[in-house]
Amino acid sequence: MKAQFAPLFENVTLNSGVTLKNRIVLAPMTHISSNEDGTVSDEELEYYVRRSGGAGMVITACAYVTPNGKGYARQFSVDDDSFIPGLKRLATRIQEKGAKAILQIFHGGRLSPASEVPNGEPVSASAIASERKGAVVPRALEEEEIIDIIKGFGEATRRAIVAGFDGVEIHGANGYLVQQFFSPHSNQREDRWGGSVEKRLSFPLAVVDEINKVVAEHAKEPFVVGYRFSPEEPETPGITMAETFVLVDALADKGLDYLHLSVNEFWSVSRRGTDDSRSRIEIVQERVGDKVAVIGVGGINTADDAVKALTANIPLIAIGRAFIVEPDWVEKIQAGKEEEIVTTLTKDDQERLVIPDPLWKMIVHSPGWFPVVQEADKQ
Repeated sequence: MKAQFAPLFENVTLNSGVTLKNRIVLAPMTHISSNEDGTVSDEELEYYVRRSGGAGMVITACAYVTPNGKGYARQFSVDDDSFIPGLKRLATRIQEKGAKAILQIFHGGRLSPASEVPNGEPVSASAIASERKGAVVPRALEEEEIIDIIKGFGEATRRAIVAGFDGVEIHGANGYLVQQFFSPHSNQREDRWGGSVEKRLSFPLAVVDEINKVVAEHAKEPFVVGYRFSPEEPETPGITMAETFVLVDALADKGLDYLHLSVNEFWSVSRRGTDDSRSRIEIVQERVGDKVAVIGVGGINTADDAVKALTANIPLIAIGRAFIVEPDWVEKIQAGKEEEIVTTLTKDDQERLVIPDPLWKMIVHSPGWFPVVQEADKQ
């Protein structure tokens, strides 16, 4: 390994006491490849195994915590004890490759397709549709339902512990339910769950508190709890960086292991809510990095990209699409063969890359999402 890449392979110890073997994280990515009954499929098991040998931590695609939280077809579930055996297989297979296994848990809220939830009725903080194309108006959750979903996050965490995962990540990003409660666009409630920015924090913090309580009661070994968030929203009104500062300050005081930004480009800057011209990741790191580890992500494809990202002083770097295109990303850097990292794929690469059929179809039929090239142009 070349000396300039050595910092990528330093150990990182999180607040819980869990130590990661390096700074590289396999980012959570939707693969729509679970069995139709919500169990873990053999295809997705092999997909994870192929990509778990190098990263210090592997974060799975999101599992839904209650039946009305399912976000898309062919998604796996953690809403019942019957799913524990399949989840145990997933955790074990990842860990056997040397990575810590983190189960991402979520509720789709108003972004859940009507066809995938009970009574064809998506729910949210308020009866306000997303601005995404084809969005439907959700039903506003009642008080008792809110409490049940919070408990659902706790029960999902208990199942993750029983299944042998090393931790859970709360999916509070990308417009899903946890973010919907924090957002002034989707949450226009006038009770204890909405109104001021502090009241809109009530649901996310209640989820964190419930999970921390379950971990204290059930985990016999140190157990990781992370939180992923989108620092801004495009909607008006929408989450601004100023409001995100309130969020991360509150989360940093909860004893979490990490905060994981969800941005498309690592060095992207704020749209509104701050005059700071630095990247959003740098701002968050400076603000709370002394209390909680920060994970940066977005457009990191090469070893040089990763080393540059470390100049933001963050301890952890998540890599997504590059791991799909190059499953041996980490191993090639360790072996001093970083110039052999593949950055494009062809339509003949599915079997070699161990990519499940549903994900592969999405890749090849979504122009611009992945760098798909002709064989002669491959690099």
